[in-house]
Amino acid sequence: MPSPSSTARSHSPTDWHAQELLLMREVMRLIGRSLAPGLVLREMLHLMSELLGLNRGRIVLVDDAPCAAGAPRTASIQHAYGLTQAEAGRGRYAWGEGITGRVLATGQPAIVQDIDAEPLFLARAVERSQLPPETVAFIALPIEVNNAPIGVLACHRIRSRQRHLNDDLAVLRVLTTLVGQLLQLESLVADQTRQLEARNTVLANALNTKSARYGLIGSSPPLLQALSELERVSQTQATVLLLGQSGTGKELFARAVHLASGRRDRPFIKVNCSAIPDALFESELFGYEKGAFTGASTARAGWFEQADSGTIFLDEIGELPLAMQSKLLRTLQEGTLVRLGGQREVRVNVRLVAATHRDLAADVEAGRFRQDLYYRLHVIPIHLPSLAERREDIRALALHFVSRANQAHQRNVNLSPDALARLEEHPWPGNIRELGNVIERLVLLTNDTLVTRGELDRFLPAAAVVLPPAPAPVQQIQAEMPSTPIAAAPLVRDYASAQSHSVQVLQAALVEHHGNQSRAAQSLGLTLRQFAYRLRKAGLK
Repeated sequence: MPSPSSTARSHSPTDWHAQELLLMREVMRLIGRSLAPGLVLREMLHLMSELLGLNRGRIVLVDDAPCAAGAPRTASIQHAYGLTQAEAGRGRYAWGEGITGRVLATGQPAIVQDIDAEPLFLARAVERSQLPPETVAFIALPIEVNNAPIGVLACHRIRSRQRHLNDDLAVLRVLTTLVGQLLQLESLVADQTRQLEARNTVLANALNTKSARYGLIGSSPPLLQALSELERVSQTQATVLLLGQSGTGKELFARAVHLASGRRDRPFIKVNCSAIPDALFESELFGYEKGAFTGASTARAGWFEQADSGTIFLDEIGELPLAMQSKLLRTLQEGTLVRLGGQREVRVNVRLVAATHRDLAADVEAGRFRQDLYYRLHVIPIHLPSLAERREDIRALALHFVSRANQAHQRNVNLSPDALARLEEHPWPGNIRELGNVIERLVLLTNDTLVTRGELDRFLPAAAVVLPPAPAPVQQIQAEMPSTPIAAAPLVRDYASAQSHSVQVLQAALVEHHGNQSRAAQSLGLTLRQFAYRLRKAGLK
């Protein structure tokens, strides 16, 4: 099989042009398939030898390893074709040493017509005895990135060839430009990878923090203050009372108290007091014995017994009836309970976390809440900030809800920067719960992959709908409301028209009973169905 050099000599000028085009096409095809420099550069050096007779090509790059103080910078052969491993290993040059080192130092190409006649040519990588006996030339061109030399593309060439040296130089200049761009791209990708790895490390560390582990997202000072108080009391057995508006994440905070305590491996029972009918409170909280009432075919442990050795979370504890408040107080003080219909005391070891959005102190003054129970609960009060108090967390919360909704509903929706800014401007009276609901509705109903500010406005509730701008005076509302106490309400109510109560009266009743429609209806002498019908007629539901 003829050698590449003998093959190169047999080509006509037209053949050389075709070979150049083939070389460029193959190199670009390789770059399009892979940006891995090792594969692309070695194949490029191979094609230089096979198609153009530019043999023993090598790419010398500056060494990354730091040099000793005062020692010159060095460079070594990183990619080669036609060199043995030992030959490539010997190809190490100091800055300015030999032809290769001088090209690195000056940034100027070097052409050696006869390596035997050039004293600067070191023949370090390939011994002269391993080269053809003919006159051998050596070409070395600098590889530059941002106008600074970072390496050298060099090769041997038989001088007596039917191909002009300028043609070889033209091709090599194009190839060195491609090599520089490829290495620069590799460097940029490596930098981006390092930044992403550093960011992932930061995020991983953040996920290992207690706040992230609890599922609480944000870094605003009010949130960190609440977390700090939570962590200081988590290892104690003291009762924690979570105060704040609805939708501020009381259940997450209650679970955080449980997870941060020594009871983390024991049950965590959550109870919404506002969702339990008054007649069922005792049986649900404290359980019942067999035969305690009609339908009690078996005994059942209540939530306090189920939470034994763990934590029980009583949400909206302000809705607890007065009769149940005394029984709860006894259980908290003595650590015992008696099931409905039972005689014996059952000892329980439970840590209580309570929550409310009501002003319990005002309820105590009004006689709606027991004072002794209030002081028993008000041991460690923790105020949970509203979303309006922690606006710097809205962006992180919104992105979290978007990611969760995308995964849950198999969507790919993102928020533009101006949409995120619009979310930060919204008042959010419903706090985090409202934000999560808006994001889920947006992800499900939007037709856009990237939601902009204008598209987002379609899904934000109008603040004016929440309450009328000019409510009637309190004295007028009280005059319109029936003076008969709830307990004296007749068992059979008289018929009343759908316009029997004004919008203001309906709203006042809802506010008075903190959104509980059943109790609001009772206070107005209406059934729940009548009350709900009037709400719909008034456009409030």
